[in-house]
Amino acid sequence: MVLLEFSMTPSTREESKSPYVARIIDIIDRSGLPYQLTPMGTIIEGEWAEVMGVVTDCFRALEADCPRISSQIKIDYRAGDASRMKSKVAAVENLLGRKLST
Repeated sequence: MVLLEFSMTPSTREESKSPYVARIIDIIDRSGLPYQLTPMGTIIEGEWAEVMGVVTDCFRALEADCPRISSQIKIDYRAGDASRMKSKVAAVENLLGRKLST
């Protein structure tokens, strides 16, 4: 199972990148894969081909009208079950003995 954290930012003159982020999040949401949106990127969970397919779809959606795109991708693979996004946080909360505001 793969946890993939990424962000894509087109080099545009506009200060706000929200319209581009919304375009990408729509693709991620429609993929059906578990994901978590953060202020600095998005985490997707699934099999390698699935998550890389979503990243490719996001790139293609921006490529259509963005001549330059900066991407950061971080991948953690671990054989086994899904739900690592939740279980990793739960493990830390268990050690601390309290819920965190994540």
